[in-house]
Amino acid sequence: MEKVLIIDGQGGGLGRQLVSELKKAFPELQITAVGTNSLATSAMLKAGADHCATGENAVLVAARKAEYILGPLGILIADALLGEITPAMALAVAQSPAKKILLPVNQCGNIVVGINESSHSRLIPEAVEALRQARKQETCRD
Repeated sequence: MEKVLIIDGQGGGLGRQLVSELKKAFPELQITAVGTNSLATSAMLKAGADHCATGENAVLVAARKAEYILGPLGILIADALLGEITPAMALAVAQSPAKKILLPVNQCGNIVVGINESSHSRLIPEAVEALRQARKQETCRD
């Protein structure tokens, strides 16, 4: 069973939407959701994540085991999400061998140029499709 890690912080709205849509599109996936705070974790748990945890150590452990990591771009940037992403979290995500599908959310002082400002409702289907394509590429290599 393929292991997907979703990381989110603040209120967990993006993570909640990701969990919900990925469960619809790929019910066979094992989704672990890690919130940087309990509110984010709770939102992703309610959306149907198979496993949930909160905090820095949970990110460090889950990033080592995941085959795919999804979340806002800020999960790769120390001190992003209003300081909720610790340097250790950002490093764990960056060094994970997992394929990363990152949503370019221009918030909290990090601006990604060259992209159009998109709502979560537009970004989530793109993330689902990116995971579909990434899984197809892995299947072709087997």
